Amino acid sequence: MLVVQASRLGVISVVTKFCDQNGKPKLEGIEMNISTKFLTSIALVGVFTTATFVNAGHHETADVAAEPNIVEVAAGNDDFTTLVAAVQAADLADTLSGDGPFTVFAPTNEAFANLPDGTVEMLLLPENKDQLVAILTYHVVAGDVSAAEVVELSEVTTVQGDTAAIVVADTGVTIDGANVILTDIDASNGVIHVIDTVMMPPSE
Repeated sequence: MLVVQASRLGVISVVTKFCDQNGKPKLEGIEMNISTKFLTSIALVGVFTTATFVNAGHHETADVAAEPNIVEVAAGNDDFTTLVAAVQAADLADTLSGDGPFTVFAPTNEAFANLPDGTVEMLLLPENKDQLVAILTYHVVAGDVSAAEVVELSEVTTVQGDTAAIVVADTGVTIDGANVILTDIDASNGVIHVIDTVMMPPSE
């Protein structure tokens, strides 16, 4: 018969129990000692390993979810405050926050400031919303078009519907006459290229 005995030191002893000739039980030799601390360590390793994988997966998912979209990228940049205000006034924030992908040729605050006096204020009025939408969507191209792809093109068709000419020269790249001054600002739903001039659709 096997008997399991536990000591105060956390050691489990397994012994063999026999009977003598008079039928009185006696114990013969310890067969093995197993440290409960060792067993506990194994259990804890399993728990912590599982927790590590769970936490790693959680952080990886959180990182992906945290990648900003085009509107969020623009909103986080002080050079695009006028553009963001215009996008909001035109009710395009939800659209440009969608799946896309979109390529946005984004005018800086300075580009808006270079428009004739009063132009920005006029465009932000509710009654001029359609004109503002047309101007802003003229700066948007469907798809994720990187700078490397832009320089291979002679024109792009904008979401507004008109085409914008692209010119590649030794001095740089222009789109509809606006200089491309910074490229490939990635977002979760597309890419932003920065331009120094607000482009006006031919129909406006």
